[in-house]
Amino acid sequence: MTDSLPTGGFETETLDLPGWTHVYSGKVRDLYVPADESITEKFGQDCVLVVASDRISAYDHVLSSEIPDKGRVLTQLSLWWFEQLEVEHHVLASTVEGGVPAEVEGRAMICKKLEMFPVECIARGYLTGSGLAEYKQSGTVCEIPLPKGLVDGSRLDHALFTPSAKAEVGEHDVNITYDDVVAMVGDDIAARLSELTLKIYTRAEEIARERGIILADTKVEFGSDAATGVITLGDEVLTPDSSRFWDASTYEPGKSQPSYDKQYVRDWLTSAESGWDKSSDTPPPALPADVVERTRARYVEAYEKLTGRTFA
Repeated sequence: MTDSLPTGGFETETLDLPGWTHVYSGKVRDLYVPADESITEKFGQDCVLVVASDRISAYDHVLSSEIPDKGRVLTQLSLWWFEQLEVEHHVLASTVEGGVPAEVEGRAMICKKLEMFPVECIARGYLTGSGLAEYKQSGTVCEIPLPKGLVDGSRLDHALFTPSAKAEVGEHDVNITYDDVVAMVGDDIAARLSELTLKIYTRAEEIARERGIILADTKVEFGSDAATGVITLGDEVLTPDSSRFWDASTYEPGKSQPSYDKQYVRDWLTSAESGWDKSSDTPPPALPADVVERTRARYVEAYEKLTGRTFA
């Protein structure tokens, strides 16, 4: 392994993949660019290998513990969703036969390199999280007025486009208004980002509901295809890392809903057992084995319920 990079207070190790050069490590994903002419001949110069790791982050820290198979779950679930959505996306290949290195089979995609827009495109169909916090203060979400009397978990009359500004690793994204998006990318692109985000949420919410899961909100990212200029869906899509999934059978407005994500991790880190103060600069401690296993099981359960497939 080569190119260890600091992420959230510890070193991440990146793979030495034949034909590819590592260029970036994020909280979860590592990016590689072609170093072999045969790859660029097949996919063009503007391609990138996106490898999902088993890293997990919480409270703006990347933890030293990993969740086994998390990278494969995120990748396979994203690929399944890309197939369900009638939206231009960035995936060029996702199998070894297609060109993905065997070393990262199942957790990597060869993708178009996009000029990403500096906006986290968020759609909310339910009131919770940071949206609920703003609503309690001002009766709005991203300055969009909402009816009085809503509670944690209330279903909204219609889904809202509630963007945020991308932050550096280790910092919080900041909720912004639609006018802020217009100022950043212009009227036409802002309108298209909103339209696509709500289209994706609406379709995904219907699919998830048919499978007994509520899609409360989701974050997607878009970029411009360098060759065509088409606004294209990038990154991951509709995974437990980018979305809030609830079990429809236990859904009850007025309280916090159990979700298919890293809830066990957050709960343990803020418990007395962990001994960690999230307001400190100290990195979080390693996770106990049972928290790791329960978190893995929750990710796998989300994949299986949504896709109808057995995770192997």
